[in-house]
Parts: sequence; structure tokens; C-alpha cells
Amino acid sequence: MLFNTLEFFVFFVLVAPATWALRRVPVRNALLLAASYVFYGAWDVRFLTLIVGSTLVDYFAALTIERHRGTTRARLAVTVSVATNLGLLGVFKYYDFFLGSLAPLGIRGPFLEIAVPVGISFYTFQTMSYSIDVYRGRLPPTRSLLDFALYVAFFPQLVAGPIERATHLLPQITSLRRFDPRALESGLRLVLWGLIQKCVVADNLAVHVVDPIFDPAADVGGWVIAVGVYAFAFQILGDFAGYSNIAIGCARILGFDLRKNFDGPYLATDPSDFW
Repeated sequence: MLFNTLEFFVFFVLVAPATWALRRVPVRNALLLAASYVFYGAWDVRFLTLIVGSTLVDYFAALTIERHRGTTRARLAVTVSVATNLGLLGVFKYYDFFLGSLAPLGIRGPFLEIAVPVGISFYTFQTMSYSIDVYRGRLPPTRSLLDFALYVAFFPQLVAGPIERATHLLPQITSLRRFDPRALESGLRLVLWGLIQKCVVADNLAVHVVDPIFDPAADVGGWVIAVGVYAFAFQILGDFAGYSNIAIGCARILGFDLRKNFDGPYLATDPSDFW
């Protein structure tokens, strides 16, 4: 379910008013969690087991860390969290890639040939960062599995970020959010701007400039390739920045403040500034 589809538009138009119609925070969060699982399950319902599994591992790991702080058991809990999340990421996203890269060296093995779960990089790093923050004493663990599950699966930023630290997003999930017409207006502006970046800029650059230039059958000169390289740079910026702006705008309409994800990356003066 992509942001720039009619399917998502109908989904969001149903979810947003229903959320604001509910008064109690736990009921609102339950609705948002159910909507988030529907959103994620629309890609492939089988992958719900992964996000639920990652959620449970880090929820109980954080409680164990707090209960046994400073002991071997706490260190073991954070190790299990890191190993589980990086293991999921490694198996589903990078195993076949690295195995294929080693083939020229004569190293071969069985390929898994499984689809990469959408958004797995985002929610594994997000859950893992929560356990690490609890281990470092930066925040207490939440006792509500519902609130933590929503923090992991919150659908506006689930598949493409921005990755949120628990210290920023969890307090918003647990607090009473009040409807703000100004937030609605600014959220709608961000969604519209994101759609322009994605659908007007990025998609048109891809179809009319980048893809024809880098088509294997194309016979183009050096300066045309240079145009294609720069066009591709703005295509991927439009894709990522546009998607992030839609995510931030949708979250703002629902009463959440997500951190800004792009701030002129191509104007950065060094790698650290770019990152």
C-alpha cells in the first residue's frame, strides 16, 4: 500500500477521522495499531509475524534490562535484542546478496530466494534502538505492550522512515493528543508537497530522463550520461524526501510530530554533515 495510491488515500480517510472520534488514549492506540497492521499486512500478511516477533523480543528484553540492571542478565537481554534484529535483517535482506557476491571467489551456498520484507530495516533498527536506550538508562521501559507495539508499527513511518527514537515518539503515544486545526493544515501541506516531489518530480525524471539514458540499448555520449547521473540524484532525492514528507504530514494529521528527515542533503559540506 503505497502512499501515492488511491488505496492508501481511502485507508487514511477512514482511519484519521475514526482516530479523532475516540476519546480514550488506549482505544485510540488500539485502533492505530490495528490500522498499522492492516497497512503492513497489505504488502504480505506473512511478514506480520516478523514485526510482531521483533516487537515481543524487544518489549521483554527492555523489561528484563530494567529488572536486572547492571547484571549479566541485563547484558544478555540487550545482546539478544541486537542479535535478533540484526539476524532478521541479515537473513532476509543481505544473505542472498552477500552469497552472490562471494560466488566469483568459489564460495557457494544455498540461496534463500525469499522476498525482502518491506520496511524491515526501519522497524528492526527502531526496536533495537529502544532496547539499547533502556540499557543505557536514557528512558524507562514502557509497561504497555500496546503502546510499544504502536511505536514499532506506526504506519506513517513504518516502511520508509523517518526512524524515530523511543525518547521522542513513545511519550507522544502515551499522552492525550488533541485535535489541532493548524496541525491538520500543515500536515496536508506536507502531504501535498511530498506528492509533488514523488509523483511530479521523481517519477517524471525516472520515466523521461533517467531510464531512457541508462537503458542498455541506448547509444548516448558522455555529456548525456552526466545529465542522467544528475537527474538520478534528484530522482532519488524526490523519492525519499517526498515519501518522508508524506509520512510526516500524515503523522501530524493524526497528532504526532515526527522528526524532519531531509534538510538539503546535497548542500552538505562533508560526510558527517550529509548524514
